[in-house]
Amino acid sequence: MIAGIIHKVFNETWPMLVVFIVAISLIRFFYLQNHHEKFVLYQELIYLVAIIYIWLLFTTLTMTELNVHGGKNLIPFSEIMRFKIGSEGFYNNVLGNIIIFIPFGYLIGAYIKPKKIWPILITVLFTSTVVEFVQLQIGRSFDVDDIILNLAGGVVGYLLYIGLSAIYKRLPDIFKNNTFYNIIAIILIILFIIYILGYWGVIFK
Repeated sequence: MIAGIIHKVFNETWPMLVVFIVAISLIRFFYLQNHHEKFVLYQELIYLVAIIYIWLLFTTLTMTELNVHGGKNLIPFSEIMRFKIGSEGFYNNVLGNIIIFIPFGYLIGAYIKPKKIWPILITVLFTSTVVEFVQLQIGRSFDVDDIILNLAGGVVGYLLYIGLSAIYKRLPDIFKNNTFYNIIAIILIILFIIYILGYWGVIFK
């Protein structure tokens, strides 16, 4: 269901997203040029993917038509316990709310590089709470369990960042070279372009 929702959001927002990406890319390019900073392809790709992810995440979470029932749940774990483990509702509403915030927690960790987990907890907690308040104002629901699950996802993302960072430090020097990651970035870009061309071919044929 999460993949279907993201697919729906992308279909409805891709024209604006394309314009946004072009504008951000040009701004970033001229920033690097004017400040005489080195252009590293894979790093710039990571920045761009992070922006796209955040765009899709919060666009998805604030789409009115995804939930027109409204309402409030202020009792922690009441909605979580309502779903049987392994059921469709469990995967969509419990695991889904955890999974979509894992990249968010990872990105915060990678950007801030905090020595303790508190900046991650505070950022995810306040962000998720604001999302729930906004959802309530646009006809969706406020659910404290969503905040709890989003917070869990953020923590998992941060722990993933810690783990991958530890692994990276132990890698041979060849795997710490910018050229190695730039080659991977080029391959991913080519594969993405092929996918998009095929995707648009289906839409516009």
